[in-house]
Parts: sequence; C-alpha cells; structure tokens
Amino acid sequence: MKKFTPFLSILLFFVFQFCSQPQPQVDHQKEISAIRTVLERYAIARENEDLSIIEEIWAPDEDIILIGTDSDENLVGWEEIRKAIKRQFGSFENTLISITDQEIKINKNGNTAWFSQMLNYNFIFNSEAMSFEGIRFTGVLEKREGQWRLVQGHLSIPVEVDIEEEMTR
Repeated sequence: MKKFTPFLSILLFFVFQFCSQPQPQVDHQKEISAIRTVLERYAIARENEDLSIIEEIWAPDEDIILIGTDSDENLVGWEEIRKAIKRQFGSFENTLISITDQEIKINKNGNTAWFSQMLNYNFIFNSEAMSFEGIRFTGVLEKREGQWRLVQGHLSIPVEVDIEEEMTR
C-alpha cells in the first residue's frame, strides 16, 4: 500500500491539473461597452419602430419576461412582448427616448448582465405631445452565441407618495 500511495498522489495531481478547465478571461469593460451599445440600439429601434432590430435584441424564448408600466402588462414570451410593442407602435408617433443614470453589471463568467437606467420618453399620442421623465428600466441580458440578448425587463413610472401621510389616514 505504501508503494501505491505516491503513484496515487501523482495520478490525482495530474487528473486535477488536466481536468480543471481554466476560466477564460473576461474583459468586463469590453462587455459593458457592448451591453451599453445594445441598450442604445434598443432605444433607437423603439424610436424608429424597427421591430427587426428589437427582435435581434430580445431572446426569442417563451419564458422571457417584460413587465410594463400598465397594471396588466406582465408579458411572458417573445410573442406577447412582440404584440405589445407592435400595439405601442400603432399608438405612438415621433418617439424620442433619452437614457440617463445607466448602471450595468456583469457576472464574473461574462455571460449574464443586469442593468438599471432612467428613460425620458417623449412621443405624440392622439395628436397630443406627451412626456414621461424618469421611467425606470431594469433588466437582465444573457450572452448567447456571442450576442447580448434581453431576457427580462421591467419598466416603472415613479410616483410621489408620502408614506407617513398615507399611514395616518
């Protein structure tokens, strides 16, 4: 048994050395820049009502999620999201979106990212100019076949509520 122990130790050493794959180095700044570009392309595609670009950005899965600003906008699956976007395109004109306060984070493996940003959304609805400032947009992206794809999004419009006043009513 004593003769076998050094051999086993050497064998285990080589097994661990060759079986453990080193993780590829992720250039986080490069990936964050790529994600920033995707989010900018998404805003421009929304402005231009370019559904083909939007389809390139959202993952085509049936389990992706978009929670919109309306209480009934809990959209699951690409088809539901696509239909909602097309409806909005039919209602809004001359859309202009600006992005501020953008934060992007990425996991250490470089295949999942999450973001938050504020949107100022200006458009024409029923011949009337509308403006929503400070819309919060958060989401998750996955890197698939070298491309960042949205898999989850949540939009919300902040309202001012005085919690103390509401509690004392």
